[in-house]
Amino acid sequence: MNPHDLPSAGELVESVREWLQNDVLASTQGRLQYHARVAINVLSIVERELALGAEHEVRHRDRLRQLGLVDDVELATAIRSGDLDDRMDEVRSLVWQSVRDKLAVANPKYLASP
Repeated sequence: MNPHDLPSAGELVESVREWLQNDVLASTQGRLQYHARVAINVLSIVERELALGAEHEVRHRDRLRQLGLVDDVELATAIRSGDLDDRMDEVRSLVWQSVRDKLAVANPKYLASP
């Protein structure tokens, strides 16, 4: 339950992104148009993080727990010390899934590439 009234943070971000995309971008050129495109991309990332972030956090925490770890610092320490050498397939899987989740937020187009 969200304690804040509407519009939500996601809806606000979406409104600004759509305004930039539909109004500002079409009526600008050069440097300002480039910066509008950058802002649109940034707001798109924020939208995806708002939509997916909580789920990704739970999944990442669950993957770490399967290795007996609580955070990325412990993961890095265990990898450096060799404590997980006998579980490298699981480590690779965790890292790969985490990278996929990050790409789903940062730039999902990369997930569709061959």
